[in-house]
Amino acid sequence: MDPFEVRMRFNSQLQHLNASVTSAQKAAVWAIKYREWDEDLHSCILENLERNSLNNRANIFYFFETLCDVASAANHIEFVRMMERDILRIVDLVAPEDGSGAANVKVVRKVLRNLAGKKYLQQQTVDELEECIKDRDNIGGVGGTASPEEAMRHSNGNVRVEKRQAEQRIEEDRERHKRLREGIWAVNEDEFDKTWVDAADLNQDDYRTAMEEEAERKQYAGLHRTELLSA
Repeated sequence: MDPFEVRMRFNSQLQHLNASVTSAQKAAVWAIKYREWDEDLHSCILENLERNSLNNRANIFYFFETLCDVASAANHIEFVRMMERDILRIVDLVAPEDGSGAANVKVVRKVLRNLAGKKYLQQQTVDELEECIKDRDNIGGVGGTASPEEAMRHSNGNVRVEKRQAEQRIEEDRERHKRLREGIWAVNEDEFDKTWVDAADLNQDDYRTAMEEEAERKQYAGLHRTELLSA
């Protein structure tokens, strides 16, 4: 397969990323299969972040964690190094400074912390990035309190596109929360003991992440109840 076709197929996979693990793993495996063109494939990721929708940019940012996992397992850490090299540009594309990506700020925080937890990024780098984006989810002067619809409305003025994208975002976030709950219930006794021990090392960032995720769960539970009542 020639480089052009490799890029075209990878671009298609990036454009169709969603909340499923399969879509991210498929794209990551493709990148590793054609690792000799890793710089080209990394540039594809950046190009898609520049031109695609807010939801797609969020899905691509989630994808970085899967790509780093697969690349590390394949002992091809160049993808990790390129992500680390361009992380500031990546964050600015996913959650721009002008507030147009307000709905993605929580995604950025969550993924950055996961990347730091797996040592793909240095904690100092993550702390600096979080400081950079701390006010980017401010809508109406109140940070972090907007619903997905409000954040999407802030991000673009097209009401029809906004509604469709907001609905898609809510559905994808529900799917991620569902997978998270399934993962929690699947924890065995040994893993529980380890988690209990690890909990002693929780810091302020861990508690803040937990509080944000709890707020999201309550928000989507409220939306779900509203949908049931209006059905």
